[in-house]
Amino acid sequence: MGDAPVTRAFKFRFYPTDSQAAELLRTFGCVRKVYNLALAVRTEAWVQRQERVNYYDTSAMLTAWKKTEELAFLTEVSSVPLQQTLRHLHVAFANFYSERARHPRFKSRKKSRRSAEYTTSAFRYDDGRLTLAKMRDPLNIVWSRRLPDGVSPSTVTVSQDSAGRWFVSLRCQDPTVTTLPPTTSAIGIDVGLDHLLVLSAGEKITNLRLERRDRKRLARAQKALARRACGNGANRIKARRKVARIHARIADRRRDHLHKITTRLVRENQTLVIEDLAVRNMVKNRRLARAISDAGWAQFREMLEYKAVWYGRDVITVNRWFHSSKLCSACGVRRETMPLSTRRWTCTCGVEHDRDINAARNIMAAELAASACGADVRPQRNTPSGRLAEKQESPLPSGRGEVNP
Repeated sequence: MGDAPVTRAFKFRFYPTDSQAAELLRTFGCVRKVYNLALAVRTEAWVQRQERVNYYDTSAMLTAWKKTEELAFLTEVSSVPLQQTLRHLHVAFANFYSERARHPRFKSRKKSRRSAEYTTSAFRYDDGRLTLAKMRDPLNIVWSRRLPDGVSPSTVTVSQDSAGRWFVSLRCQDPTVTTLPPTTSAIGIDVGLDHLLVLSAGEKITNLRLERRDRKRLARAQKALARRACGNGANRIKARRKVARIHARIADRRRDHLHKITTRLVRENQTLVIEDLAVRNMVKNRRLARAISDAGWAQFREMLEYKAVWYGRDVITVNRWFHSSKLCSACGVRRETMPLSTRRWTCTCGVEHDRDINAARNIMAAELAASACGADVRPQRNTPSGRLAEKQESPLPSGRGEVNP
């Protein structure tokens, strides 16, 4: 990993001219149309005849569609984004056939993400000037940071979010990302709502509760949107975009906060131990769904894992059924009950515990105990550094292992 450059995407905001915006919007529409047409053909072949239509079949169909009078407008945009969307659909079906994902769904004009991907044959990049196919002038990109020296993008993805902002993502190899020198430090991490993270060393990282800060503004904007007549009127579009801008503001600040935290943790520690939480199931709790989503637990874990791969660190996950909060980190005695309202408690051994710090220490101790007794360690989420630490000596009735340090 230290020798091979890391492939990553650099995302920037840009401001298109009127003609560029019209060309990109036209491209987005054609990409969506081709995707839906190919999806309909592949779905019909699979449902009715159990046939698998591949990318080359749909590519030949695209050529035929362009020659028809009804779909002749497909020739007005670059052919590369249309071919790329067929490749993306092929990958989606490959994941579906291997039972890694659900069946692909049709793209909606209002709800689906607007994007188009260009390969090297469809753009020109020269000294910070990016020009896409079918365009005369380069894009007006706000270069918030420089690309690595001597690096050219292999693919360019242009997108527009629901708030109307335009972004360009440049995928290239980054030779500046190298493996960090190994250290002996390790940390246990417990995620929460009162505090976003509690570390086994005793540090507590604040949960900013960004959605709660903007909840009043968001409620007012949503009420204004609800009062607008349904349809595509200018006032409704304006109100919808105002709601989207508030959501974008919240998401941007949350992402920035998580990036800073995960980068610091990965740089300072060789081993990071976290709980294998099923966030998708936890947000089904109507009382906690909003708070859990606002905290961004899943996004935190995703960032932590890919940055650990970049810098040569290890992320180890402890079984989600491990009773990290109920165990005394000093003597190992387990309490029968521990309601969420209990934030501090005293063990029978006389040690007083902060609930979250005690849980983080138990998570760290679980990894050490599991390593000492030969736990089952296997990849998680197809991530090379993601490992699950379990002690297989006390299986639960359902067959799930439990760590008992």
